[in-house]
Amino acid sequence: MSILLYEKKDRIAYIALNRPENLNTMSRELSRQLSKAIVDFESDADIWVGIVTGTGDRSFCAGADLKDTEGLEAPDEWETEYARQLASVKKPMIAAVNGYCLGAGFTIALACDIRIASETASFGTPDQKLNTVDCYASLALANLIPSAIAMEILFTGDRISAQEAYRIGLVNRVVPPVELMPAAEQTARKICGNGPMAIRACKELVKRGRTMTLDEGLCLFKALAHTVLESEDTREGITAFLEKRPPVWKCK
Repeated sequence: MSILLYEKKDRIAYIALNRPENLNTMSRELSRQLSKAIVDFESDADIWVGIVTGTGDRSFCAGADLKDTEGLEAPDEWETEYARQLASVKKPMIAAVNGYCLGAGFTIALACDIRIASETASFGTPDQKLNTVDCYASLALANLIPSAIAMEILFTGDRISAQEAYRIGLVNRVVPPVELMPAAEQTARKICGNGPMAIRACKELVKRGRTMTLDEGLCLFKALAHTVLESEDTREGITAFLEKRPPVWKCK
């Protein structure tokens, strides 16, 4: 049985960590398979949105597999590359979080653009309890929620519930477990109804704009907008609007 399930359907890539007996903890081999799936997702012009989840109802990903001896070799290098790849994805990604979302799982969820949580989900970074450091959460969490709340999560290592994650703006919404994947798919389909080039430009502006001055951001906007506005898809979007029909995007 594969430890990662990957399929593509109707412009959507489905990526599921598949080690439910181990709470979908991240082994080095699972990270390699996840990396391979992400590369394929990014390179497939017919796929526009990705959904990441974990199999079973107990865990999205409960962190690194501490019994995986390979994963304990040069963990700083491994986590650095792992976080860099997740953060560099240009297409929209949705995390459908079921159960534990800790450590390495927290990294995956934070790297996604939209987070939808089951009512049973919980989030956190217990690394500090082991005197290890959560790379991506330490870098990214304070960009997503107030700094003091981020610091408390990082310093205490305590888990927060799905409801608390929603209250502080860490997740987009909380749904019953049976509605988790349907909610993620509904969101993905809405995104697919919009121009894919424009969506990717928006994502780049949001991510890079965090560290830019206004003038730098406007220069980036000008470069990205020029490419988008000169595309076939923009002409199609305007034509479809005037003709009162759904647009047919070609991503070019």
